[in-house]
Amino acid sequence: MRARKSLPPEYFERMFAGTPDPWGFETSPYERAKYEHSIAALGGRHYRRGFEIGCANGVLTRQLARHCDDLLAVDVSETALASARDRCSEFHGVRFAIMGFPGEAPTEAAFDLIVVSEVAYYWDDADLRQAARQLHGLLAPGGDLLLVHWTGETDYPQSGDDAVGALQQAMASDVLSVLHERRPEYRLDLWRRSPA
Repeated sequence: MRARKSLPPEYFERMFAGTPDPWGFETSPYERAKYEHSIAALGGRHYRRGFEIGCANGVLTRQLARHCDDLLAVDVSETALASARDRCSEFHGVRFAIMGFPGEAPTEAAFDLIVVSEVAYYWDDADLRQAARQLHGLLAPGGDLLLVHWTGETDYPQSGDDAVGALQQAMASDVLSVLHERRPEYRLDLWRRSPA
């Protein structure tokens, strides 16, 4: 039975309190290949300011840190953030915050990279619309928005395809699709905001 409302922070805190790596981010060959694909999709581009939504225990964050001068990584789980801080402690340009996006969002200047990996399908329709508005305000002209989502069956409010499709429809006038690739279990989309 698919959830009708966005999943609450307590859901994720319970997951990470039960095991430090509930989705196998550290050990899964699927996750390793997906992260390699995600980084390769950036095409070697280096970013001044990055924003990762739903950083979990920081496995992808660590890889993104090498491509950003300053990276803000957020999650709703304090337990996950503690692991992410430990994993990324050698990177001085990485900052962490507890934040329930899209209800909460950074108030600082725009980002030239925003990463939404395995997150958007947790949001209901209202939160997807709010996320599109927030992303529009946060993505700098010429900036990249990377979305990577599982495409199998879920009991979340959205499927991966539905979530990305809703964001794309809401942001169609703001971004150009640079890359769309499907693998057997996930989709990767890279959108770029037109320069000012």
